[in-house]
Amino acid sequence: MLSIARTFFKLPESERLKIYSDDPSKPTRLSTSFNVKTEKVSNWRDFLRLHCYPLQDYVHDWPLNPPSFREDVGDYCTSVRGLVLRLIEAISESLGLPSDYIDKEALGKHGQHMALNYYPPCPQPELTYGLPGHTDPNLITILLQDDVPGLQVLRDGNWVPVNPIPSTFIVNIGDQMQVLSNDRYKSVLHRAVVSRDKERISIPTFYCPSSDAVIGPAKGLVDQDLPAVYRDFTYAEYYKKFWNRGLATECCLDMFKASSTV
Repeated sequence: MLSIARTFFKLPESERLKIYSDDPSKPTRLSTSFNVKTEKVSNWRDFLRLHCYPLQDYVHDWPLNPPSFREDVGDYCTSVRGLVLRLIEAISESLGLPSDYIDKEALGKHGQHMALNYYPPCPQPELTYGLPGHTDPNLITILLQDDVPGLQVLRDGNWVPVNPIPSTFIVNIGDQMQVLSNDRYKSVLHRAVVSRDKERISIPTFYCPSSDAVIGPAKGLVDQDLPAVYRDFTYAEYYKKFWNRGLATECCLDMFKASSTV
């Protein structure tokens, strides 16, 4: 998968630009930074964004180069979805909920998309980020990264490197899991820094509710002693706030708290 991503970003610019777009509603698009329409400072990143569930609805829009792209990436997406379904079953059980609660009750028809992130060498890495500190707006993220360090997580007020371990995934809890668990699980504040000398590839898969799914704390996790921390909302409403506010705000969960008037 990393080889496919690297090959794609080494294609001639004219080939890659065939799918360039700064329209976030496009399910397949090449772009740069995060949201070039609203940002005052750009991030040092190019990315290919792909929607991938249901696979048959999107794969026909994916790049045809490299020639094996659709088959290889499609197989990868299917395998990662299987991993996610096993993880959310275990998380449901850890919360004292039925094992199929998150899968069957919380996500609607489900959604899955991914990014192939390319961070080129940066002559002045201290002046920018690959991506600034943020939490993921989705449910859970499965990250594949190459052997170049770049991912950092915030722990006890300090940014801690998450150095790559070959043939492993990083699993990030996202904002929707924090809501569903009524704050028992916390979304992870993380960022990507860039290297002066080396390019870096990372491939996050974002598993999320469908746009029309109504998200809120699981009823089994709410009582008089532990009231609901968040109000109910659709995932479409949440993602729109996230996209419009951008990454500079780190996290927009506070806007959806039960006591919030925003």
